[in-house]
Amino acid sequence: MNPQLLFWVPAVLRIVGVFLVSGVLGYFFGHVVGLVVCIVVLCAILGIQISYLQLLNVWLDHPDSAKLPDGWGSWTDVFSRLYRLRRSDEKHQIELIEWLARFRQAMTLLPDGVVIMDDVLFLEWCNPAAERHLGLQNERDKGMRVTNLIRNPDFMDYIILGRYEQPLTLALKDRKLIMQIIPFENRRQILVTHDATETDRIEMMRRDFIANASHELRTPLTVINGFLEIALMQPNLDARTRTSHLTLMTEQGLRMQNLVEDMLTLTRLESVEFPMRPERVDIHSLMEHIRQEVEALSAGNHVITLDIDGPDVRGSTDELRSAFSNLASNAVRYTPAGGTIAISWQKGVTGPVFAVQDSGIGILPEHISRLTERFYRVDKSRSRETKGTGLGLAIVKHVLLRHAAVLAIESTPGQGSLFKVRFPASAVNQ
Repeated sequence: MNPQLLFWVPAVLRIVGVFLVSGVLGYFFGHVVGLVVCIVVLCAILGIQISYLQLLNVWLDHPDSAKLPDGWGSWTDVFSRLYRLRRSDEKHQIELIEWLARFRQAMTLLPDGVVIMDDVLFLEWCNPAAERHLGLQNERDKGMRVTNLIRNPDFMDYIILGRYEQPLTLALKDRKLIMQIIPFENRRQILVTHDATETDRIEMMRRDFIANASHELRTPLTVINGFLEIALMQPNLDARTRTSHLTLMTEQGLRMQNLVEDMLTLTRLESVEFPMRPERVDIHSLMEHIRQEVEALSAGNHVITLDIDGPDVRGSTDELRSAFSNLASNAVRYTPAGGTIAISWQKGVTGPVFAVQDSGIGILPEHISRLTERFYRVDKSRSRETKGTGLGLAIVKHVLLRHAAVLAIESTPGQGSLFKVRFPASAVNQ
């Protein structure tokens, strides 16, 4: 049956019923009574319809499924349909709000910056990464033109040319940013920014490492090849000269071997494939081993003291031995004969502290922050004399990172240096 007919049938039947009842009352009590009753009932029905229309009008101003009237007669079906529609809309609205919240949370956690703009570059929204990269503030700058917020000639040229298929590399606020505008929808654009500062720094370190390693290997190889050529061209060299050449070749070979071993050690320390397996480190045994190495390297030219007053720790014995030996041997190499070297292991306020203090040549302040860089040397000529590889403190840095320890350096030129390694309280062996 036609739905419209189903809607009108009850209304017609109610009106017919009113007329019939009024006719019966008019027949028994007079026509006036029947007419009055008919008018009153029709007016009541009309009033009910008007009241429901008013309720519907009020509800439409603030549609809420919980506040929808129940209705009477045909209004029951009307309000029932409105309730289902409103509940469906509310469900969809809740889902949209949840998806929007998830989207914003995902955008908030992204390491790359995302700026949403309209077709004339007015800011609509940006995530925290974009705020850090570009110096924006979403609440403060919303509705402002992005070109007024990012005042950079290269960025302006990028906007004017409109060649958005190619990214723009920009130096902004001490950062190297790679940014690109991506049009979407009809009147929206997305500005994506990627901070390439760390990547660029790592790439520069890689190039420097390769260049420095090649340079460090070139010198001993040149010496060895030179003496081998002499040996081939002059097979009748006297024994003294030949011994001198062999001695120098052996020294350079050992230098190359130490350099390769240090590079392999650094690679292993940086690799996730070689996780540290913590064990109990016997500090007394380790410190005695360090003292013996230092005394052998010093050959009696320095006054060396050892003070142990601290607990054992958990970590890698081999890695800590390597780090502590590097710090102690550096003290010997850069302290003139007759100087003092004090090695200690003490209880600290926040955890154990390993320290090496010398009375050596000291370090200028501008060099201290770069000492742990690979192949960084304060005095290259003196480093050759001390036969260092330039990787010792880089190894120390990575060992300490694996042990959650921190290296602090204090130095005064001409008076000496103090190297302290502070371990956390959690490193103490329980």
